[in-house]
Amino acid sequence: IAIERLNLMNMAKLSIKGLIESALNLGRTLDSDYAPLQQFFVVMEHCLKHGLKSKKTFLGQNKSFWGPLELVEKLTPEAGEITASVKDLPGLKTPLGRGRAWLRLALMQKKLSDYMKTIINRKDLLSEFYEPNALMMEEEGAVIAGLLVGLNVIDANLCMKGEDLDSQVGVIDFSMYLKDGAHSSKSTEGDGQITAILDQKNYVEELNRHLSASVNNLQAKVDALEKSNTKLTEEDVEKELEVQIGMKQEMELSMKMLEKDICEKHDALVELRQQLDEMRTLNHELSIKSHSSEAGAKQKSDIISRLEEKTNQMGSIIKQLESRCKKVERERDLADEANRLFKQEFGDKIESLQEEVEQQCKNCSGVFCENCMANELPLPSSINPEHVCDVCYSQLLQQYASSPS
Repeated sequence: IAIERLNLMNMAKLSIKGLIESALNLGRTLDSDYAPLQQFFVVMEHCLKHGLKSKKTFLGQNKSFWGPLELVEKLTPEAGEITASVKDLPGLKTPLGRGRAWLRLALMQKKLSDYMKTIINRKDLLSEFYEPNALMMEEEGAVIAGLLVGLNVIDANLCMKGEDLDSQVGVIDFSMYLKDGAHSSKSTEGDGQITAILDQKNYVEELNRHLSASVNNLQAKVDALEKSNTKLTEEDVEKELEVQIGMKQEMELSMKMLEKDICEKHDALVELRQQLDEMRTLNHELSIKSHSSEAGAKQKSDIISRLEEKTNQMGSIIKQLESRCKKVERERDLADEANRLFKQEFGDKIESLQEEVEQQCKNCSGVFCENCMANELPLPSSINPEHVCDVCYSQLLQQYASSPS
């Protein structure tokens, strides 16, 4: 394990050094087709995969470095833009593809070294994804993060649209580093570097063999899964078709019930509108009657007020009449008393005078005897027969006899 870490660290050194020197010599912005850049990403993949814990999936055991890279967003908020961009990229279906896209975007942003240092410093979080002796958990990981600072001097413009990052097989092209190693051995390190490179070559070849075997196994699993998926797809299509037919029938039944409900509600609405019109008409009639009743009540109230006023006047008049009546009664009592006294005092004289009047002749005003009381004749001054004396009686008879009537 320690030798693997050392070999990966040396490969990373050579890759970063070769990329920087070639980019500076090229003097332009790097793109996705630049071979040293492609090899750098392959080496970084191997460094990040070293010591990864396996996670069980339906495809078997899977090792993906996308999980550790997602931690950067939690530790450094400015990395959230890269993570969001990776998740929004079309065509990325696997965690491996998302991890490769994340490395490319971080390099273009010139923040790859800062992000790697951030996650390496949090070994308590990395322990969830890596074994204790993994490269990212040891000093070699910190060294690689420091070496990545040099990449900030290069500019890269990587277009990931149309690039199949999910299914690429990362194989290290060792020939590039053999040439670079021979050149550097002549100038700096000599034969010791060549030995290290040969060891790295042997490691890479062994790693490539393992990777080829893994690729073959994965390809066989993928073929089996595609066949199973095809079968499942046909069954799913049939089930989905049955579900769709059932849903369509339910929808048609629901539509019929809904139409029936709408018709019933429409009839109820028409009936309610008619009732509302009738209620409005009745309310209008009641309003008119109410206004007329108010007018009649007001008129009767005025009449009652006038009658009360007249009643009060009649009451005052009645009181006046009662006072007058009492006064008249007192006067009548006084008159009766006076009359009684008058009769007591002058009764005898009155009777004698009445007798004299009764014995007086109505024609000549003379007094006659009682025998003459039977003589009665109508006079010119009176329609009714009157008492007359014997002399007047004879004269009147003669006159009436001689007159033509």
